[in-house]
Amino acid sequence: MKIKSITLFMLFAITTMNAQKKPHLDKTKSTEERIDLLMKQMTLEEKVGQMNQYNGFWEVTGPAPKGGTAELKYEHLKKGWVGSMLTVRGVEQVRAVQKIAVEQTRLGIPLIIGFDVIHGYKTLSPIPLAEAASWDLEAIKKSAQVAASEASASGINWTFGPMVDISRDARWGRVMEGAGEDPFLGSKIAEARVKGFQGDKREDLLKDNTIAACAKHFAAYGFAESGKEYNTVDIGNATLYNTVLPPFKAAKDAGVRTFMNSFNILNGIPATGNSFLQRDILKGKWNFDGFVISDWASIREMINHGFAQDGKEASQKAVDAGSDMDMESYLYVNELVSLVNEGKVDIKKVDDAVRRILRVKFELGLFDDPYKYCDKKREKEVIGSKANNDAVLDMARKSIVLLKNERKILPLKKSGQKIALIGSLANDKTSPLGSWRIASDDNTAVSVLEGMQQYKGNQLVFEKGADLTVGKTTFVDELVFNTTDKSGFEAAKNIAKTADVVVMVLGEHGFQSGEGRSRTSLDLPGVQQELLEEIYKVNPNIVLVLNNGRPLALPWASEKIPAIVEAWHLGTQSGNAIAQVLYGDYNPSGKLPMSFPRNIGQCPIYYNFHNTGRPTNADKNVFWSHYTDVEKTPQFPFGFGLSYTSFEYKNLSLDKSSYKKEEKVKVSVELTNSGDFDGKEVVQLYIRDVAASLSRPIKELKGFELVELKKGETKLVTFTLSNDELGFYDNDGNYLVELGTFKVMVGGNSDIGLESSFELE
Repeated sequence: MKIKSITLFMLFAITTMNAQKKPHLDKTKSTEERIDLLMKQMTLEEKVGQMNQYNGFWEVTGPAPKGGTAELKYEHLKKGWVGSMLTVRGVEQVRAVQKIAVEQTRLGIPLIIGFDVIHGYKTLSPIPLAEAASWDLEAIKKSAQVAASEASASGINWTFGPMVDISRDARWGRVMEGAGEDPFLGSKIAEARVKGFQGDKREDLLKDNTIAACAKHFAAYGFAESGKEYNTVDIGNATLYNTVLPPFKAAKDAGVRTFMNSFNILNGIPATGNSFLQRDILKGKWNFDGFVISDWASIREMINHGFAQDGKEASQKAVDAGSDMDMESYLYVNELVSLVNEGKVDIKKVDDAVRRILRVKFELGLFDDPYKYCDKKREKEVIGSKANNDAVLDMARKSIVLLKNERKILPLKKSGQKIALIGSLANDKTSPLGSWRIASDDNTAVSVLEGMQQYKGNQLVFEKGADLTVGKTTFVDELVFNTTDKSGFEAAKNIAKTADVVVMVLGEHGFQSGEGRSRTSLDLPGVQQELLEEIYKVNPNIVLVLNNGRPLALPWASEKIPAIVEAWHLGTQSGNAIAQVLYGDYNPSGKLPMSFPRNIGQCPIYYNFHNTGRPTNADKNVFWSHYTDVEKTPQFPFGFGLSYTSFEYKNLSLDKSSYKKEEKVKVSVELTNSGDFDGKEVVQLYIRDVAASLSRPIKELKGFELVELKKGETKLVTFTLSNDELGFYDNDGNYLVELGTFKVMVGGNSDIGLESSFELE
């Protein structure tokens, strides 16, 4: 009995000593005080360990790995030399790896668990570009909340999203992951997504259904030359400050806790080693107090850029520039200790990085409850719930854009019609999930065929016509497209001949866009264009439903096909959303977040271009800014989208004709639903600063409102313009509001609208 008492006493003493070694457990202290106390006990190796992120490297619920890199990583984890892991998911897996960090290391510092939660976890929303087409900020915020709820229920507490890169080039595959070409819309969506993931205020990170967000890629990744992945970026400061940076600033102002730097160079310097971006702007001018993570191995890739001789120099330049955490380069953990000891890296920069990382971990509540995201009951209840499926269905419907509807072929009648459904994508339950869906399962999307089969009043007949791809389709492999097999054409033509309406679902495979998926052609891949033309010969009464992750160039279809529906890659509820729009149970209201070119030669193409010195054919000769073989306008402009009803704009007015700098400009317009259906319209306001110290774009989006009207109803829509909307950044990053004439345009897309003007005096 006495021996047992002594044993218990010793156990208590050891436990007490361990608690004393872990000052982060003292909840009476402020976060910054707890960080101070913790860092005083950390060795240099442990500090550097917090700056090290490893990808999942073994089955964590199984035996310890033996040999190779996996064993090395495992030993580092047990020593406290790992601050974060990515792609570890599921409550069981996360709990196991967190247990090692918390219970087997000297200081018990918990891991932050990262994952690419881009447009959902298991239950998938539309791809981000499609969501942007909704122009519905509340719905986009809700979509991020759904993603956060499922990811957090699976043990994850940090997403590598949102991607807020502005891009004007549809050749770049990652346009699917962003909000399109416009910095104003992109900024609003960045704010919505950050708050959807994290909550409206920083304290919301303590909840178990929010996760830390990451604004990426800082900066200018979307301007890669020729739209080629990982390519060089060469832009001027006017573009950097006025187009590239605003969505990042909006994300920062919304409270985003992490940034990810980008693969590209800017002014000849890789973003990962770019002090101007990370220290001068982000941590300096913007006073960002979260942390910056590299993109995958981007520290090591500075060697390939020719910016660093070896891993040691790359590490030094990265940490000096403000890159706080190393994703999968293995360089910080191997090089930083010696760099500090040799005096080549100031320990203050390491301490600053570690403090930032620990701060986010404290904000997430990981020190107080390392297993707060590890509730198997919640995991089972939340993932795939009816509420989440209802939310992504709503998001999918709102993301659909009606591009063309001649002869009012849509909406389809609900009875008495024979409908031929053609295209392998119409019966595909995987491709509609889109790219960047690494936690989801194949064959979990509702197909268009399944969605249309819910409507029983018509005779629906399906033929695929032709396969889109050949062989396996995976996230990491190049796709191979069917360019020869047309054996299914005749069967498709036979059902089309006798149909009242032909619905053809064509486009890109879900893995044809995303990272590493740049294209030099924006047409329908494989034999799809030929199939479309063959069906048109026997029945031109076609509704073309597009599945794609980027703008496509479809001049033949745009001219010939009477109805075109841009349905993107819409996620889990894809087929239901498309069917409900086709049958008119949901009136489409989406508007394009990117311009659709007439052909690939127009790329990059965007609405907010600069006028040039020769914008029109004033002298009736060839010496003006144009193409000789095609119109210079896009096929479908930014902000474009039709409805089953029609809207009339009238009586655009300003409350005054001139304003002082500090005054608000009030703009109003009357909007009438002049058609036969209830519907929603995205009213868009554009301005032009007619003459300024820097050439300004021909027009810039500065306001929008999603207005719902009953048929025959009229509403007065008002906008307020302030210095926040009227100014711009000069080439040194200074914000200017200059006096002079401003034009105001209000309408249903960037190409049309009522116009007025005012003076800023």
